[in-house]
Amino acid sequence: MTRLGRAEADLSDPTACAEIVAYTTADVIINAAAHTAVDRAESEETLAMAVNGAAPAAMAQAAALRGVPFLHLSTDYVFDGRGTQPWTPAMATGPLGAYGRTKFAGEQGIVAAGGAYAVLRTSWVFSAHGANFVKTMLRLGRDRPALRVVADQVGGPTAAGDIADALLQIAMRFHGGVGKSGIYHYAGSPDASWADFARAIFSQAGLDVAVADITSAEYPTPAARPGNSRLDCTSLEAAFGIARPDWRASLAAVLKELKEA
Repeated sequence: MTRLGRAEADLSDPTACAEIVAYTTADVIINAAAHTAVDRAESEETLAMAVNGAAPAAMAQAAALRGVPFLHLSTDYVFDGRGTQPWTPAMATGPLGAYGRTKFAGEQGIVAAGGAYAVLRTSWVFSAHGANFVKTMLRLGRDRPALRVVADQVGGPTAAGDIADALLQIAMRFHGGVGKSGIYHYAGSPDASWADFARAIFSQAGLDVAVADITSAEYPTPAARPGNSRLDCTSLEAAFGIARPDWRASLAAVLKELKEA
């Protein structure tokens, strides 16, 4: 397995990334990179479109020419977040902001490339590495006895490690000639609000922090967030046998990793 970081594959240069795919000897390509700064994307949409839209499309085209399956991570932000019904991959999209628009453009480019592919939409990603909600809550919770957290946005927290495992399982199926092209959903279970997630973080971390529920309107951000980020993941399980992971168990593993770091 070959891993390429930004120094080797800068997605702001779609042509260069496509050339890497064109000349690699890999049997399956996995693109797990993106412009994920949701708020900053509002003022950097041109850059976000290059990274999230043009680069995946260019790489998928190069992969299709070589007959190599292309796997790609996308997001719940392609939906408008209305209602309470879990989103299926076939439901109409309606991004609320630049991040969602650029990620959806990438999906469209991958499908149009005409090769074997799997787009995996996920949500609320957390891990022991990088900036994410879990690490933010731990940092704030160590200094404050109470926090106000949004409770009217609901989705499935998903550990990065679980996503990596799912992508590898999908890659192996394609490598074995039994992968089924399509757009799929993968998110942790059970669905929860950000406030619920925060309470679980503090409980498992042994921090005595009171969490008060607030609305999205009480915590304005440059980019609008979907209120309903519930994802229906049944088609992924049917096609690849991959079930939704329990994010509570994954959270325990992440907290253990952080404690031992």
